[in-house]
Amino acid sequence: MVESTLQIGKTNLDVFAQTLLELAEQDRDILVVTSDSRGSGRLTKFGETLPKQLIEIGIAEQNMVGVSAGLASSGKKVFTVSPACFLTARALEQIKNDVAYSDHPVKIIGISAGVSYGSLGTTHHSLHDFAVLQAIHNIDIVVPADNLETREAILAAVDYPKPLYIRFGKKAMPINLAMDREFKIGKACQLTSIRDTYDVALIANGETVYPALLASQILAEKNITSCVLSLHTIRPFDEEAVRNAALKSKCLLSVEEHSVNGGLGSRIASLLMQSGICTPFKIIGIPDEHSVTGSQVEIFNYYGISPQGLANQTLTLLEESRK
Repeated sequence: MVESTLQIGKTNLDVFAQTLLELAEQDRDILVVTSDSRGSGRLTKFGETLPKQLIEIGIAEQNMVGVSAGLASSGKKVFTVSPACFLTARALEQIKNDVAYSDHPVKIIGISAGVSYGSLGTTHHSLHDFAVLQAIHNIDIVVPADNLETREAILAAVDYPKPLYIRFGKKAMPINLAMDREFKIGKACQLTSIRDTYDVALIANGETVYPALLASQILAEKNITSCVLSLHTIRPFDEEAVRNAALKSKCLLSVEEHSVNGGLGSRIASLLMQSGICTPFKIIGIPDEHSVTGSQVEIFNYYGISPQGLANQTLTLLEESRK
């Protein structure tokens, strides 16, 4: 069994809060608007340090997004923070009309996303956010994989000229999944060595990138070469990186903490089909069913999003592609 030598750091949410506080101490125009989420959003210290730059709306996500849009329209740099499952469902109309269609550059931060809430069940799982937001024009979508991508995403977000959705889970993540890489919104990061060809390309985002990278190490022990991409931005989508990965590989897998419908995998499938690329492809995520209840780890294991589960599915897809 492969053991990671990567150093585990903080949760990406903790890095978000720390980075935002550092920036807000130097810029009074940075405001945080929350829906009774300063604790779960790791914003307690922010509120204690900069009480005039944090606005608590209470459990009223629709009002929160509307207030954030109004503040952004007056030139403030607004980060609105709430659990992703409620933010991108209950307040979807406000995200669509008040933020995206009105072109107010609010930074919408979805916390405890995917299945992070675990045993609280499906009402608290956010498996729809990529799908609904991709259907709304003029809002970009970023899903950092590690502490480095998180910090760089927040640094880029402060003066980002468009509406932006950034998604975070709750698990402690590696500090840096690969050295010597540059983070840029809209550009995928390759985490494995660059080669001319590969047996498999693994394309993931958010907290599924780490198990995908560990799966590549398991496959390497079987002399199977792999390309691992952190596709941290769903919009704008790095079409060139995906096409190159597919053309250089014998098969391709996408991995996401989202429904298999309407997310990263669907976006890749559409691109491959429209580009005429016939590389065998499998979407790995939460299937179209009543999802199981448990911790994030238990749910990942159940649906094959663990390192060994991903390695096994890769081997199966490679075998099928040879027939």
